[in-house]
Amino acid sequence: MNTKYTFILFFAFFLFASCGEELAELNQNPNEPTAVPPSVIFPYALREGIDRMHGHRTRLERLGLDGGMLWVQYFARNQYTNEGDTYNPDASMRNNNWQGFFNESIINFQKVIEATSDPESAFYNENYYAAALVMREYMFSVVTDTWGSIPYSQALQGSTEGNLAPVYDSQEDIYAGILANLKAAAESFDVNGSEIIGDILFAGDIVKWQKFTNSLRLRLANRQAKVSPGASAAIFSEILSNPSAYPVFTSNDDHALLYHEGRLNDNNNNAWHEIMVVDGREDWSISETLISRMTDGEGNMTDTRLSVYAEQATAGDAVGKYSGAPNGLPEALASIYINTASRPGSFFSQETAPVFLMTFSELQFIMAEAALDGDYTAGLTAQEYMELAIQASFDQYDLGMPELYYADMTADKETIMTEKWKALFSQGIESWTEVRRTGFPILSEPNVDAIFENNGMMPTRLRYPESEYSLNGINVETGVQLNGGPDTKQTPLWWVD
Repeated sequence: MNTKYTFILFFAFFLFASCGEELAELNQNPNEPTAVPPSVIFPYALREGIDRMHGHRTRLERLGLDGGMLWVQYFARNQYTNEGDTYNPDASMRNNNWQGFFNESIINFQKVIEATSDPESAFYNENYYAAALVMREYMFSVVTDTWGSIPYSQALQGSTEGNLAPVYDSQEDIYAGILANLKAAAESFDVNGSEIIGDILFAGDIVKWQKFTNSLRLRLANRQAKVSPGASAAIFSEILSNPSAYPVFTSNDDHALLYHEGRLNDNNNNAWHEIMVVDGREDWSISETLISRMTDGEGNMTDTRLSVYAEQATAGDAVGKYSGAPNGLPEALASIYINTASRPGSFFSQETAPVFLMTFSELQFIMAEAALDGDYTAGLTAQEYMELAIQASFDQYDLGMPELYYADMTADKETIMTEKWKALFSQGIESWTEVRRTGFPILSEPNVDAIFENNGMMPTRLRYPESEYSLNGINVETGVQLNGGPDTKQTPLWWVD
């Protein structure tokens, strides 16, 4: 297979070779370590994986920014509209993100797992092992939810067993593996155990790691509930019936989010700040779809979260109000909106702005959907969970909720998922998955001048990289078969309702 099954060059300067066992001891330099400590690898893998989901500084690698954020119509492109907004992601986006998720994150989390799970290793640490296992499985979930069938069971055998052509596993088997490993991680954390040095996600707070792990299990169990109801019901029952053993998010204080350190630490600056502020790129406007759901139709805000999500227009007929741009326009027409449509809100383009991985609000929406389906219960109705979720979303930004906001809402599937879509703003990949899974919200009808490709269908998945066909052809063909349809952007994934 390609370079994803070799170790990245990031480690090269840390390593050195001896000429043989007899010379090894003589050649040992105590000031030059032979193994990279987890405190170096782990934050690197975290930053790179999260950055790739959120935005990424490099053009044609912005899966979140030029993929999910456009496809669920939070943003619309006003320049270079063929880079995602017309439903035809560039081949480089597919190749770069495939290799990036494996090379920069998954393989590195595996290195941390190997180092910290070995009692003979100087880095042995059960809490570090558990955290790395959680993040490895989380990244695997993002990759399988992007492509479908992927290498999973053999994906990390390239360096240890010489397997450079790993088999592709079905999404059903991958989900079973991910959920089993997340449970193992949840049960491995020890609040009295060793510190996770270099933890830039939860600052070493083991209880928060436990809550994230179990909340993530509920997210994935809910996602597969329609196609694997028995397994999902068992997970919900296990977690919700034993909160002391399997704690979950209980308030907005429990969010899983990554705070950036800003430009003083160039390795951890917010990608949106780097792109939109430092580089001055103005390629993204707020989609008119989002504006239409959060204003009165005249550009006047009816949902206070819009003041965080978007800036008021500074030119054109909507000055001082909120105005959106249509998705999928040809370049010449899209460019008209550069100055007249609302820009993305400054909250998310600050140097130190957080990237949300999972929030308390999202968990309450998950519980609302589960209660609606009648599969699981924890004492509240779907309506009550939905209202908790909405309130938590406003509280997340310290905003007051408009009076009687949900007074006329009924917690049916469309309402729950539409409100969830609003609350997931900035989490483009997660929102894309939920829209694909449920079909909600129903997005706006295309503008008459839109030139959407892919037969006008929002991509259901990404095609496999060309390198997979040349280097792992037999197995990628099996993966196509496991997906149940051709290798196109229209084949639905396993968990679709």
